[in-house]
Amino acid sequence: MTDANEPEPVLLSKHAKNLLRFLHLLPARMSSHDSTRSTIVFFAICGLDVLNSLNLVTPQMREDIINWTYGGLVVPRADEKQCGGFMGCRAMLPQTDDAKVLECMRQYQWGHLAMTYTSIAVLVTLGDDLSRLDRKSIVDGVAEVQRPDGSFSACVNGSEDDMRFVYCAATICHMLDYWGSVNKESMFQFIMRSLRYDYGFSQELEGEAHGGTTFCALAALELSGQLDRLDATTLERIKRWLVFRQVDGFQGRPNKPVDTCYSFWIGASLRILNGFELTDYAANREYILSTQDKLIGGFAKWPQSSPDPFHTYLGLCGLAFTGEPGLNAVMPSLNFSMAAHAHLKQLHEHWRANNGLSHLSIDGSGDATAATTTTKKTTSSSPLISAQ
Repeated sequence: MTDANEPEPVLLSKHAKNLLRFLHLLPARMSSHDSTRSTIVFFAICGLDVLNSLNLVTPQMREDIINWTYGGLVVPRADEKQCGGFMGCRAMLPQTDDAKVLECMRQYQWGHLAMTYTSIAVLVTLGDDLSRLDRKSIVDGVAEVQRPDGSFSACVNGSEDDMRFVYCAATICHMLDYWGSVNKESMFQFIMRSLRYDYGFSQELEGEAHGGTTFCALAALELSGQLDRLDATTLERIKRWLVFRQVDGFQGRPNKPVDTCYSFWIGASLRILNGFELTDYAANREYILSTQDKLIGGFAKWPQSSPDPFHTYLGLCGLAFTGEPGLNAVMPSLNFSMAAHAHLKQLHEHWRANNGLSHLSIDGSGDATAATTTTKKTTSSSPLISAQ
């Protein structure tokens, strides 16, 4: 019998089993998400990682997920649009040997920024070395969808262009340690034009400040190395707007109900600004736990609602920010575990070390000799990206 004064426990094992189920099948109520399965895999895999339960994914299943993820990779041919990246839907990959059908479907295969971000994040979390990626092709695809105002569309065939995809563009370039021809200055200007009078960021120009897009803006600035361009007064006012989003849990906008997912969006934003300690940890935890499904695991948007992978993952991240026992630390701006981030940094070091050898040439005997060129080398290339 538990003490009534003891805090409600986080049902870690039930949450792990809940997320694991989504790697096997989607319930009928989530059939509309079939075209964005990459995001479901992201919530499940990264959620298991935060739960310190990736061991539940067997080696064979891990390999299958990695191969399935690479199955959505689009590498454009020389005569095609710069549309590199990962697709969200595999419907454009027909199981046929008919050359005409395959060529027809080719016209509808292009990378999607959100699916590219989540796919790379899944690969990193599963410990993949990303050696099957052509990093230049993917970042060329990111640059191709940047709009004149600095924002980004989701894909080359047109879509919404707003702060969500600014964030996805920044995560992709940061994870691949390569920015190519992406215009970071115009991206910065778009972000700053989206800063509203109350010091939250809107999704698009002249929109209403919102917790989710404020996270996207701040994370994109940090990942692109431009957060320090904001003056101290502006940063303090943004921090104030974020702190005022706490009721018990967090809301996304003033006068709106609280929602589990904002424990991440607002919490991560404050983490980026080193202001999370200004929040009420206990009240936040109590709200998140009020949405916990004690029967099947998972967290919901609101109490007495159905849990889903999105709110389950972001609820766990929100709890991780408060130091909840049993949860792995989360890297705020990239939205996955610090363990995955450590692996990513190792990949960056490996790529940069290889690039550091680009000033050497190989003679006929196989010995490395110093090249005579004085061309400046970058520190963000891989064997798939020629030195610039």
